Amino acid sequence: MQATSSAQSLEVIHRGCITNIRPTKEGAAECVLSQGAPVILPAFLAAYLGSGDEVEIPLGPDQAGVEIHVRKSPTSRRIRELYQASVGYITQPKEDKRKELFVAAEAISSRLGIATIYLSCHVLRDYFYVGDRQREWGKQPTLYEIVRIPQDAGPAELRLSFKIRQLELQKEGAPKGAHKAVERAYNILAQPELRACYDTLLKDPDSPVLFPYGGFGSILVAGNRSRDGKTFFALRLLAFRPKMHQRCFHAPLRKFEFYDRTAVYRDARRKLEVAVDQSVMPVFWDQTWNQWKHLVGAKVQIEGAFLHAGKYRMKSGERKLIEWESAVPSRLSVKLPANFQEDLDKARTTYHRFGQYAPAFDRIRARIQRQPMERAELNRLLGELGVPGNFDVAQVTWRADYDVFFYRYLAERARRLYLFREEYIFDLVAGIAVETPQLGHATYLFAKPQYLQVFLALYTTATKEDIRTNRGNIAERLGFLGRLVHGSNPGSWLAELKKVIGEPIMMREAGQPVAGV
Repeated sequence: MQATSSAQSLEVIHRGCITNIRPTKEGAAECVLSQGAPVILPAFLAAYLGSGDEVEIPLGPDQAGVEIHVRKSPTSRRIRELYQASVGYITQPKEDKRKELFVAAEAISSRLGIATIYLSCHVLRDYFYVGDRQREWGKQPTLYEIVRIPQDAGPAELRLSFKIRQLELQKEGAPKGAHKAVERAYNILAQPELRACYDTLLKDPDSPVLFPYGGFGSILVAGNRSRDGKTFFALRLLAFRPKMHQRCFHAPLRKFEFYDRTAVYRDARRKLEVAVDQSVMPVFWDQTWNQWKHLVGAKVQIEGAFLHAGKYRMKSGERKLIEWESAVPSRLSVKLPANFQEDLDKARTTYHRFGQYAPAFDRIRARIQRQPMERAELNRLLGELGVPGNFDVAQVTWRADYDVFFYRYLAERARRLYLFREEYIFDLVAGIAVETPQLGHATYLFAKPQYLQVFLALYTTATKEDIRTNRGNIAERLGFLGRLVHGSNPGSWLAELKKVIGEPIMMREAGQPVAGV
């Protein structure tokens, strides 16, 4: 009975007629009702309310103010009804029975009975794709004019002009509205899909309009509710607040995809996407970087606001909603590490040598397929084959998705490093660590053997599965201690390493190489 009572209490709908609105703390207002307790609403929402308006608000944990339906008083001529709700994915434009274009927004967890909000493409156009929301479309300055760039300007020129325009507005003491208009114009033009949509609108104002990033946020619209109460037809979009939060993280350069004017970073684990130009990431690249980027160990720091985004795509013959987070262009910054250019030059040189000395590397790979070989011995062989001495032989089996952090940490502490097949075998003071330089592999740890050569000879006879299952007691004979999954937090990996083999830990900062001890 308690569960039923609790569920019923969540279904309480607060209804009443507004008699007075009083401002409270900054950003909020108190609406006094003819019956029941007053309700606190955001100030921007309260600005559209007045005495005589009838409101419906669900009451419950974290619900008050999220969803609200307002029936304006009969004296209101411009707006008849208001509706605010959280929305998820918003559909692509399609035609209704009258051949007019619209999009449909799903009201998430609606408790007022409204399941869908319909918005015409004209409503979207006049909210997202304009600089001045108080003017008609035909009297609008173009977004290019607002940012002050030509229509054929590239991403870097666009960002530079945006930054200059921001400084000019600050110097002029321009109102907030002017700043917001410039930022809105930039964010539309900086996103290729939205820019293409806007360019089409300039040619044909009645063309389909995309809802930026597919929706996901809180929406406030004015319009009319259907007779059955399940649909709200929006005549105006008054406010949209996207689902957004700040992020700061380090992104490996090897995970960027480089194009002529932009570079795109995608992280499948975090489900996010970042597009940068050569203005926000101040280094000149071209598409040839994709050939050798996997050899770069550097990470760049990305900081900015990220929006929840989504789109339906065909997967396995079915339409599935793919959701991710996308960086807001105007609030994005990228910081390069101090040794960035050095890492780039080293990677380019290594890639060139792989082609120049291909036969020598083929011979090295053939040797380590048969037996473990110590790095110093491999370097000696490379020298005899004509390869310059500053080449790191560990690159011979390196894979594009491997995180250099784990290699650097173990290599700095290893007394000797052996290459065997696709693996690195590190001879540490406190034990043996085995790494496979590929994404998805764990670190295998072994107790310190009495005789290293005996350990190596025995290790070459076993597979990882043999070791995990202790087939033929091989794990016991090798002194297997366990495996450490790399994960997303190097600090956790380091802590586990210390627990298992007593490796001392000295971290400068999370995600960065560790100095020797």
